[in-house]
Amino acid sequence: MTQQLPQAPSAGQDPEPALAGVRNFRDVGGLPTTDGGRVRHGRLYRSGHLAHATASDAAFLSSLGLHTVFDFRNAADQRLEGPDVELPGVRNLNLPLSDPADGAEFWRMVRDGNLDQLKSILDGGKGADRMIAAYRAIITQRTAEHSRVLHALAEDSVPALMHCAAGKDRAGLSVAVTLLAVGVERDAIEADYLKSNDPHRRYKVTRGSDSPDAMSAEVMELLSPLFDARPAYLAAAFETIEETWGGTEQYLSEGLGLSPATRETLRARLVENA
Repeated sequence: MTQQLPQAPSAGQDPEPALAGVRNFRDVGGLPTTDGGRVRHGRLYRSGHLAHATASDAAFLSSLGLHTVFDFRNAADQRLEGPDVELPGVRNLNLPLSDPADGAEFWRMVRDGNLDQLKSILDGGKGADRMIAAYRAIITQRTAEHSRVLHALAEDSVPALMHCAAGKDRAGLSVAVTLLAVGVERDAIEADYLKSNDPHRRYKVTRGSDSPDAMSAEVMELLSPLFDARPAYLAAAFETIEETWGGTEQYLSEGLGLSPATRETLRARLVENA
């Protein structure tokens, strides 16, 4: 039987391939920079994990000419979901970032806890507060990983795909940091980040029980802060940059160790003049 590949986008278009086993895939090309440029299409992609990619998904991803897949999942994620499918000739670089809601016991409760247990860890804004704290921690504690990503992109790792599990938090922040480094407008970074809330992109929430109560409206409402992309989360990351380094320029140069020459090379790889 002949497999139908998802339709590859034409240059200048926002790709929406109908991938069967990969959620939240998109090209960040076209986003505007503060100096009038645009992110090049076909250079930087983002998605959820590739562990469940079908053969046609893998064929489509292989058609993109990827150099590197950056996988920000940790070992627990990989045990739960499985390793990424292998894409011939593509380097897979695993750089675990701290989990958006760190802690094995916490995630056990998310998967298997009853309504009262979920209320104890998520009700009253505790879920959103945990996510905000996690975003702040990634910015302050994962500078070495983000520095490595940006240097790799500047050196030779383009086209690249960045993903974590859902493709919204760890990958979302890593994409945001990359876009900051090449001067993309903050509003455009946020708009791209919030696309992860589109129904067809969202992570498929699974719980340990198949009973109706396990996925009730009340349970899903409690879980929503963990699986939403919210402006407050990204704003907390940007605020942390300001509070810790005094601004984006200092964050990039002091926090991530990017020289002017590296930033210029990175920009040349990812940005085109309008």
